[in-house]
Amino acid sequence: MENPLRDVSRAGGEMKPSVLLVDDEPLVRLTLRERLTDAGYAITEADTGMRARSEFAKSPDLVFLDMRLPDSDGLTLLRELKEISPETLVICLTAHGTLQIAVEAMASGAFYFITKPFDVEQVAVLGARALETTRLRREVRTLTARAADLEPGAQLLGVSRQIVDARALVRSFAQSPASTVLITGESGVGKDVAARALHAQSNRVGQPFVNITCSALSDALLESELFGHERGAFTDAKQRKKGLLELAHGGTVFLDEIGEMTLTLQAKLLRFLEEKAFRRVGGTEDIRPDVRVIAATNRDLKLAASDGRFRQDLYYRLAVLHLPIPPLRERREDVDVLAKYFVDGFNRAFHKRVREISESALAELRAYAWPGNVRELRNVIERAMLLCQSPELRSSDVRLADETGSSAKAKSAYPDLPAEGMDVERLLNHLVQQALSRTRGNRTRAGALLGMTRDQIRYRIEKCRLDDPDGASPE
Repeated sequence: MENPLRDVSRAGGEMKPSVLLVDDEPLVRLTLRERLTDAGYAITEADTGMRARSEFAKSPDLVFLDMRLPDSDGLTLLRELKEISPETLVICLTAHGTLQIAVEAMASGAFYFITKPFDVEQVAVLGARALETTRLRREVRTLTARAADLEPGAQLLGVSRQIVDARALVRSFAQSPASTVLITGESGVGKDVAARALHAQSNRVGQPFVNITCSALSDALLESELFGHERGAFTDAKQRKKGLLELAHGGTVFLDEIGEMTLTLQAKLLRFLEEKAFRRVGGTEDIRPDVRVIAATNRDLKLAASDGRFRQDLYYRLAVLHLPIPPLRERREDVDVLAKYFVDGFNRAFHKRVREISESALAELRAYAWPGNVRELRNVIERAMLLCQSPELRSSDVRLADETGSSAKAKSAYPDLPAEGMDVERLLNHLVQQALSRTRGNRTRAGALLGMTRDQIRYRIEKCRLDDPDGASPE
């Protein structure tokens, strides 16, 4: 007789499924183990509920679960497994089957319910059907993710050499076995888009993509979100909570604004990256999820590491693969592509029919410095589309403003080079001094005016001994 389980393995073209046998009867386990081993699958066994729970963390593809164990109730185990690994399919076995137990098992997520004694070939067929169901679900998820990847918004758009090179790095990094990637670039350049593209082109496509902004949460809350916590770990921990690293098993975790993470949490993240394991807050057992970590920052982490504001060992661990995203002002040839893409998107969102952007409007968009990068361009196009009343997006619809609110349309992004030449170092110092004066010494805002980071402004002040205005604020 043809082996139905082996057929599933050939059809899926994937790694061999893992099967967990949970039964306190050695003969039952032996019978199933021989049949499934012959099919070529990885078999693990447990004869108690306690041993089964330790195996649940490995997220097996299929579980044969006896409903009566010496130390556990099968329904309770079923519900615990479904909480830990919702996708794992469970075939329940019992020698004391009743309609009520069967109904409760199916309601709790069981794939099928079999009474003992059973026909081992019947069980093999049901196992094959369960594994085929799992394969098809994953295939649908993968195809859905790939279809989404075909949308231009899932890619770094542009025709410039810089963005073409960045897309090439994304493709290369996506196929790399390295577990960490560091994406750097100014705010608004599209670091999140690059992270999603990297995930979509990797073999993790179809698995979870979890995004968390490190600056948006307090230290304690961020730790709980990342690592989870056990019941009673702190005052409000009324029940166990899985962290995002655990929930993203098989997929990708995107840590945006990693430079804002405190040194304490950096140490815990480093331990996870080095040992591939962590413990929930208040927990005592190691959890080992298979995840890729993509971190992003608009800060100069190397400089921050040298200043002791970011761990050097974590920086070098994250930067195994480094993906820099250039600012929009350095790739102005991409403005046309991005603007037209956003027009198409807002045509659908606003039910409009703007067919083109006038050349005068495009010229103004190209000439602008874009301190807010692609995010600012998107906002400008959104506002222009709301104002536009014709099939053409015109110059009058596009409203660009400098920091004081005056029109920036006719202004050139850069001054002309004088015939006698220019001392660029002195000019930069002069601009930094102006920016600091305008922002009353706020280095973050001064950096935003010049397309620089706060650390670059601080470095310039210290290197060239620039004076902060009275009432200077380092933030």
